[in-house]
Amino acid sequence: MKLLLTSAGVKNPSIRAALEDLLGKPVAESTALCVPTAAYAMRGGAATAWRQIAGRASTPMCELEWKSLGVLELTALPSAGEEVWRPAVEEADALLVGGGDPLYLAYWMKRSGLADLLPSLRAGTVYLGVSAGSMVMAPRIGEDFVEWRPSPDADDGTLGVVDFALFPHLDHEMLPENTMADAEKWAARLAAPAYAIDDETAVTVVDGRVEVVSEGHWRQFTP
Repeated sequence: MKLLLTSAGVKNPSIRAALEDLLGKPVAESTALCVPTAAYAMRGGAATAWRQIAGRASTPMCELEWKSLGVLELTALPSAGEEVWRPAVEEADALLVGGGDPLYLAYWMKRSGLADLLPSLRAGTVYLGVSAGSMVMAPRIGEDFVEWRPSPDADDGTLGVVDFALFPHLDHEMLPENTMADAEKWAARLAAPAYAIDDETAVTVVDGRVEVVSEGHWRQFTP
């Protein structure tokens, strides 16, 4: 599986080019499944999930004119049965995992069985993460980003698919707590490899090789 971890979706031509390079073909010839689950743990999450699916959010992913687009709602999967939804995941060219709460998303990726399935997906599958959808692939997110918890004693651990953490929406005008100074403090407390990326930046991971694609600004932190 190839990863395209973004702060705010496919926001510019460079990220679009990176997506199609990972797919190995145009978006218009590719199939995708949208995963809006992370949105539900936030206030107004139902409307946010709808905007993601309808392509009306400020984080472009579903509106890229895919050959076909379906919705994979993780909270429904345990009751549906793996034999029902697994073929759709295995056949999709891309999984579009939207933003919201990263710990809520991690919980449902594990409970639904999707987290266990990810390592076995074919090499050509592209995972396109947006904000929380990107953060969830890290070993942990840092206490700064913890809001929802599956239990009172739960920590900030997520899936650990990659060995670095992500600080999204760097220097966003609507998020005064997301300055570079805030990112530096977050990284220092995390004491692990990390990237702070703005909405014009993405991180790709292919066969363990990490590259940054950007028309904005970003910073890499080392412990």
